[in-house]
Amino acid sequence: MSQPDLEGVVFISGGGRGIGANIARELARAGMRVAVGARSLDQVDAVAAQTGVLALELDVMSRDSVEDAIARAESELGPIDLLVANAGISGPSEPLADPDDWWHTFEVNVRGVYLCNHAVATRMVARGSGRIVNVASGAAYLPTSLGGPTAYGSSKAAVHRFSELLAEQLSPQNVFVFSISPGLVKTAMTEGRFPDEAPWTPPECAPRLVRALASGELDALAGRYLHAEHDPPDTLRARIQEIRDGDLNAIRLQRG
Repeated sequence: MSQPDLEGVVFISGGGRGIGANIARELARAGMRVAVGARSLDQVDAVAAQTGVLALELDVMSRDSVEDAIARAESELGPIDLLVANAGISGPSEPLADPDDWWHTFEVNVRGVYLCNHAVATRMVARGSGRIVNVASGAAYLPTSLGGPTAYGSSKAAVHRFSELLAEQLSPQNVFVFSISPGLVKTAMTEGRFPDEAPWTPPECAPRLVRALASGELDALAGRYLHAEHDPPDTLRARIQEIRDGDLNAIRLQRG
């Protein structure tokens, strides 16, 4: 099933390369006005040169930087209809890394997501509409060593729980928040960390899922954990009621 063309403005953090850049290209092709932000201005400039999107320098750990970038995006493109909070780092690989290095992962992956959500969601609530896609990870729920480094998995678990709680609070105000895992995609962050035979996710899966979420057709699944490869849009469209009735696509405690 083909996905519809889209209208409106999207702001993507971490949009200079990899998954974020692919999402930017997909949404620009779909017809959205796209702003991409990243710390490496040369990377977002390269994406802008390819697609015509607005390139912005962005440090997601800085409240001033986030609010300035959001304000500039809205002044040049219009009110933001969709936020994709994608910026993140893998963090240290040691289970008990230096505390400052360990916490830095949270400053990027959790504080960065929160600052972007705070800046954009307050505007969306005031207007009475909007959508937010926070990029989490399978590391948020995978057990033991499958979840990867302690800092990364813990930070992504926090991103998902935050997204679920925020979705519950904002859905009645017509602002819908989603938590997605893009899957295991070959990017600069994953390069050299996984073998060639690992279960790699096709890079087009996450952009297609975000495009479907941007359309509004899956708003009933706000707060659910959605995996780009295992929950393709066509499947989700057919399973909305099943997922809601069974409290599926959720991270829950199983009691013995």
